[in-house]
Amino acid sequence: MPNEALAMGELAPDFTLKDQHDHPVTLSEFRGKQVVLSFHPLAWTGVCTTQMKDLEARHADILGLGAVALGISVDSVPCKKAWAASMGVSETALLADFWPHGKVIQSYGIFHEEFGISRRVVFIVNEEGRITWRKIYPTKQAPDIVEILENLEEDSA
Repeated sequence: MPNEALAMGELAPDFTLKDQHDHPVTLSEFRGKQVVLSFHPLAWTGVCTTQMKDLEARHADILGLGAVALGISVDSVPCKKAWAASMGVSETALLADFWPHGKVIQSYGIFHEEFGISRRVVFIVNEEGRITWRKIYPTKQAPDIVEILENLEEDSA
């Protein structure tokens, strides 16, 4: 049974994870910007591919709203690197919560114990590090990138 996802208003747990280029990415380094945390179950799957391609396609719009987007799953760095290359994702950081397995995902309350993966959840973290928006999606449904952009825009107004 999945844990309870963090709620709006809560402080987003800080973390450092490596991206597809093996570079460390720390959430708190983005203070002063909004951050879209786009959690997805597994690389190389159809819906997760759509989810990450949507973030990449709207990268300029996200930056224009003073934000950054991070894709996060339990996959390893080499897996994320190959997957990003196969999708043409070069601007969006794809983070590996591989070891300890799903530690960050667990801290956000969205680790699916039975399958050892993340639930599909998007959080928006504000400039002070608080969660201002959260949506939990069915596993087979890609997040609505327009809805995410609208919430970023509302929070930046």
